[in-house]
Amino acid sequence: MRTLISDVQLNRPRGRLVHRIVLVVVVAGFTLVFLGPLYWLVTGGLKSAREVVQSPPTLVPHELHPGTYAEAWRQLRLGRLLSNTLVYAFGALAFQLVFDVAAAYALSKLRPVLGKLLLGMMLATLMVPAAVLVVPQYLTVLDLPLLHVDLIGTPWAIWLPTVANAFSVFLLKRFFDSIPDELLAAAAIDGAGPVRTLWSIVLPMSRPILGVVSIFAVVNVWKDFLWPLLVLPDPRDQPLNTGINSLSLGVPQNVLIAALAIASAPTIVFFLIFQRNIMAGLTTGSLKG
Repeated sequence: MRTLISDVQLNRPRGRLVHRIVLVVVVAGFTLVFLGPLYWLVTGGLKSAREVVQSPPTLVPHELHPGTYAEAWRQLRLGRLLSNTLVYAFGALAFQLVFDVAAAYALSKLRPVLGKLLLGMMLATLMVPAAVLVVPQYLTVLDLPLLHVDLIGTPWAIWLPTVANAFSVFLLKRFFDSIPDELLAAAAIDGAGPVRTLWSIVLPMSRPILGVVSIFAVVNVWKDFLWPLLVLPDPRDQPLNTGINSLSLGVPQNVLIAALAIASAPTIVFFLIFQRNIMAGLTTGSLKG
């Protein structure tokens, strides 16, 4: 097996020392690149209003002002914005799991006519930039086809565009393809229909990929900014990121930075807790005997 450094060089004291130094430098450099913005975000909320706009900026706050975070929570009404975000995120998750699982199961196991064509058309939408779809999506929720209902200012304007997620359908289909058809045939012999087979056999075996899809669905809604800004004009109904922007007029800079740090914390903690589940779900492609 060929590598950048041979085993012979690693076994030498000098080669081992150089390897460790280079490894430490590279890891430390990438760590600073990723953690640097987070450090500025957290410490910016601990500075005074004068210090946070000081030039050149200070690396360490001269005086700590932890009360800025409490002020940000109260002044920007982060409690209400957080509850709005949870409603939008988990509502979108529920709809996405129901419809995307059904679509992936049908394409993988039921194999409808022109199923490959439909899958190809869905995957082709991943090549379209999200900004291009903003106008047609807005016109759709402004006047819902057939029903002619205006969804602007309602949670449905957030939930409906997230339902048909081609990436989630593709991930789920690839996982369902790895489930042996013999299991489904045995269930059919026992009298189970497609829905019962999906509920009793396929879904219990698909927990890793369902966890990945759930995490992606929640994070995508949580970090979205432009779409909620367009379809939720009332700041009281907006999620965290959009609501902070709408209510930031006249707010001191340090209070605004503290609010942004609070808004970022849940997604960071969420990822740190479930990062193993994400990697396990993405790499699971076959059944273990």
